[in-house]
Amino acid sequence: MHGFAMKKFLLPLMLAGLGFLAGCGKSSGPNGDSLPAGVKKISIALMPKSKGNAYFISCKAGADRAVQELGVELLFDGPTDPDPARQNEIVENWITMGVDVIAVACENREGISTALRRARNKGIKVVTYDADARPDARDFFVNQATPEGIGFTLMDEAARLCGGEGEFAIITASLTAANMIEWQKYIEARRAEKYPHMRMIALRPCDDLKDKAQSEATALLSANPDLKCIMAICSPAVPGAAEAVKQAGKAGKVQVLGLGLPSENRRYVHEGVTASVILWNTENLGYLTIYAAHALARGTLKPGDASLQAGTLGTLPIVGDNILLGKPVVFTRDNIDQFDF
Repeated sequence: MHGFAMKKFLLPLMLAGLGFLAGCGKSSGPNGDSLPAGVKKISIALMPKSKGNAYFISCKAGADRAVQELGVELLFDGPTDPDPARQNEIVENWITMGVDVIAVACENREGISTALRRARNKGIKVVTYDADARPDARDFFVNQATPEGIGFTLMDEAARLCGGEGEFAIITASLTAANMIEWQKYIEARRAEKYPHMRMIALRPCDDLKDKAQSEATALLSANPDLKCIMAICSPAVPGAAEAVKQAGKAGKVQVLGLGLPSENRRYVHEGVTASVILWNTENLGYLTIYAAHALARGTLKPGDASLQAGTLGTLPIVGDNILLGKPVVFTRDNIDQFDF
């Protein structure tokens, strides 16, 4: 091949090579747009209290949806079971990696705050969700609902089911979980103010495990023949308590209610074992957390802002440094089939 023929042959190859090189170094941004060469995706590190908990699996599903819309990089890691020390180790690893934002559901408020302050000092933005750290250890808290709203709703439902009197017990995830300690304060405040004839007789931790919640509930039923209600305030505890009540043959005699996923409790609700399940949309909580983290990284979310535009959730209010998802929803036999999370 000579002269002009050679040039005709080489020209398409050269153009193809230039096109290939022009595409190198680019990555996709929000809505599939290309980012300029050399610009890396915003990296958001998301941590649950425990990876196996269906509650946080549901949060992750919402986070994944937001990641697709925003074109960010998501790192997801956490302890297998609730473990404050393991959460700290993971945060320290993310600091070393130099991620842009850390978003964490805190198992121990005090324990993790030191590591999160260190992240902020390195220029990493910090968001908490589900359970907060100390205010100086993060930029914003993505709050699923106010502690007052959660505590009051739980106590009101328990009183309704028990006719405003009798003994009840609480099964929690752990005795150190900051959000649950806060809910318990409002449960007790509501009881003292409006339901003085109801009495809490026990508080038992289940380590965020359904089987342990079931064994704790079984022990409570055996030791307290006058028990009228079990209030489960972590998601694995609700079906665990329900199974214990069902096996004891006390469905309808001992009421079960708590904070849980509709999908995990639908069967017990339809069987008449669990009366009420209270929660917020957990997928939306994960979705909102990623939108908040992304806005922080881009500088479009700043202290003093009164609202946040969060994709399909629309504009959500910010009160102080709390981004509010909304009020809790009560799921009963009448409406639980309308929800698929």
